Amino acid sequence: MTQFRTLLLAAAFAAGLSGAPALADPPRDADKAFENTRKGRSMPLPQLERRVMPFMGGADYLGPELNGGVTRMKFMRNGRVIWVDVDGQGRIVRRSRN
Repeated sequence: MTQFRTLLLAAAFAAGLSGAPALADPPRDADKAFENTRKGRSMPLPQLERRVMPFMGGADYLGPELNGGVTRMKFMRNGRVIWVDVDGQGRIVRRSRN
């Protein structure tokens, strides 16, 4: 009987391990961005920032948000927020009206 119980416990444990990867959390945007930078598909954030800053005409840079394959940079000028979406190659793909 104890041998049967041990076998049953081992089978249950093995079944639990095989389902574990399916329960893992999906990769976060930051993880995806890091991986894309590591593989050369995208520029590092400081390089993206240096590329966009000259186009912002003295607006204050408040910081980035990672949204999948796009980095959203937040600026402020004259009390108004300006959002600039930049792809991994440094191209501005969208800009809010200011």
